[in-house]
Amino acid sequence: MLTSQTTEHRCPCGSGKPFAFCCEPYIEGQKLAPTAEQLMRSRYTAFALGAIDYLIETTAPEKRELIDRAIIAEQIQFTTWTGLTILEKEAGHKEDSQGMIEFEAAFETEEEQCVLHERSNFYAKDGQWFYLDGEVEVRPAV
Repeated sequence: MLTSQTTEHRCPCGSGKPFAFCCEPYIEGQKLAPTAEQLMRSRYTAFALGAIDYLIETTAPEKRELIDRAIIAEQIQFTTWTGLTILEKEAGHKEDSQGMIEFEAAFETEEEQCVLHERSNFYAKDGQWFYLDGEVEVRPAV
């Protein structure tokens, strides 16, 4: 369960909405993300807040065996996510079965500031969106 302090602040995903009215209902399992973009935003927020279970649950079932919970926990512990920018969207609407979201996510570690650039692929099954895979590049922040 996330803290009430978190629910009063703006959502980490950058939507400008309060967390309680943006990504929290998805992360807490109260609602399903209705689009690929909202799933991607909620997954970014889950990384920012340490919601590992949500990250695993929203990964395509056929890819979950590749997930190492300990590695994700370590990454979350040593990473501060500082901003999300959506660059491009292809499909991924409520009525679609597939979608692609290209984004940049800025982050900091103790040693450096970087930007993760990704073209993420998503699919929907029975009204639920899943993260499938992506082309990822990490570079130093400029």
